[in-house]
Amino acid sequence: MARFSVWTVGRSRTGWANEAVEDYTRRLRRYGGIEEHSVRPERFRGDVEVVRRAEAERLLAAGARAQLVALDERGETLSTEAFARLVDEGRRAGRLAFALGGPYGHGAALRASAWRTVRLSELVLNHEVARVLLYEQLYRAMTLLEGVPYHH
Repeated sequence: MARFSVWTVGRSRTGWANEAVEDYTRRLRRYGGIEEHSVRPERFRGDVEVVRRAEAERLLAAGARAQLVALDERGETLSTEAFARLVDEGRRAGRLAFALGGPYGHGAALRASAWRTVRLSELVLNHEVARVLLYEQLYRAMTLLEGVPYHH
């Protein structure tokens, strides 16, 4: 079982993002590994809250529970060092899971179930950019925690 899991709404079909994620996935193997899961996105029919609620229910039903970190624009902003401390605390408590929402973000139920809610940037990020950024920051956090020269 991998140390980290990432839960996404929908599967990536973007080559450049998949290549970057595969690279960081290889790098993270030495730190216990990472696995990615996805749930089906909800079709938008005019109500954003219906989409958020349905996708949150799918993520929670699929098992995105562990020490869950919801990645959401409404979350707290962390420095790299603070993110590394969050990763360290989460991995010591057990398996650490990260949830990336769909285009409309997470529903309230998922945020309420999360151990922590974090925003990756003050900028609004495309889903694929956020996914790559998460993997890079997980790798950076692990190198910081293990004293490996990657972060200056």
